[in-house]
Amino acid sequence: MQVGYKVVPERKMTKPELGHLKKSGCPPLKHLIEFRLKDKSVVTSYTPGQELSVSDMFKEGEKVDVAGTSIGKGFQGTVKRWGHHRGFMTHGSKSHREHGSMGAGTTPGRVFPGLKQAGHMGNERITIRAQQILKIDSVRKAIVVKGCVPGKPGSIVEVRVAKVVGKNC
Repeated sequence: MQVGYKVVPERKMTKPELGHLKKSGCPPLKHLIEFRLKDKSVVTSYTPGQELSVSDMFKEGEKVDVAGTSIGKGFQGTVKRWGHHRGFMTHGSKSHREHGSMGAGTTPGRVFPGLKQAGHMGNERITIRAQQILKIDSVRKAIVVKGCVPGKPGSIVEVRVAKVVGKNC
C-alpha cells in the first residue's frame, strides 16, 4: 500500500509520477512511501485515493516505531563521532583530539576493516523503536510520542505499529 503526503502543483512532478498518481485518482503528491501489509483483507478495506486519518490508524497508549533521517553533522573526528577519549592537553602533548593508534606495525602491515575512524556523521535513516503514543490530535493531524523523533523540525518521519514490544523496549 502506498501512502502520499503534501499536495504540490503538477509542474513540480515528473510525467511518470503524475501518471502513477492519476491512475489511482490522487492529486499530485510530493512524498510517497510504500508499506507492506500482512493481511490481504486489510488491503480491500481501503480504496485508491482514500484520505487516511491519524485517529483511525493509531490509538493513544499504543507503541510505535518512528523512522526518519537523522540530522547531518558533516565530517567529524573520532571524539565526537564515536565518543573516544581525548589525549592529554598539557605536558608537551601534541595529540589533543586525535584518534591514537590505528593498529599494529609491520605485522599485519595494514589497518583491519571496521576500525572506528573520523568520517561523515549523521544524515542516515534511524528507527527509534517502541515509543508510546501520548496524544492524538485529529484536528492538527498530529501524534505526540514519548521520546525523541529523528530529524530536524519539519522533516518527514515514518510511523508504524511497533514490531517488538516488551519489557526491554
